[in-house]
Amino acid sequence: MLSRTVEKDGLAIIPGMFRAEEISSVLEHLRGAQLRRSRAGIRHLMSDAGVAMLANDPRLLGIASDVLGSDAFPFRATLFDKSPDANWLVTWHQDTALPLRTRKEAPGWGPWSVKEGISYAHAPTHALDQVVALRLHLDASTEQNGPLRVLAGTHKLGVLTDDEVYGLAAEQPALDCLADPGAVLAMRPLLIHSSSKSQIEAPRRVLHIEYASSMSIGDGLELAVA
Repeated sequence: MLSRTVEKDGLAIIPGMFRAEEISSVLEHLRGAQLRRSRAGIRHLMSDAGVAMLANDPRLLGIASDVLGSDAFPFRATLFDKSPDANWLVTWHQDTALPLRTRKEAPGWGPWSVKEGISYAHAPTHALDQVVALRLHLDASTEQNGPLRVLAGTHKLGVLTDDEVYGLAAEQPALDCLADPGAVLAMRPLLIHSSSKSQIEAPRRVLHIEYASSMSIGDGLELAVA
């Protein structure tokens, strides 16, 4: 069962969720859309109608709802676009920052920042446990093009310090998450992960969509749609 795999390992790969023609359509839309790009890709994609429609596809909502155990909705979408022109290394880390409607000081939240007009705060474990990310592979993710690497099961350890993350990375073998175009990878944000630089010319584009079961994320704070 998908939810059991994610609960145990912090991730699961579902192959063949989207057909080749659907992936081509997504890539064509992203190429033609007037979106603000950074070197690594595009953030805050829920503002794009095409991406928002894709994020609400019943297949993705079904996966997110299964993992979260209740109805799910997408609140943030990001395109990661690793290519020969934008080739980067991501060190071992957890995803702990969430977009929020308003800034409110609360225990366990922070530090705060603002990205393109949206407030962000690093969140405590109880909030991050209410989130799952679905990564739709728009290209093949191979051993050569800087795939996602994870330390399975580490999502159960809560929010860790950088030293704790690096210590675990030095001790625990990593898993390379290899997938074909159209595959979806479900992962918990607290799963320790990284990626290396690509060693080949082929691109590695991933649409990373985050879901929660409620806008209220706890401590009087509400998620922002980003």
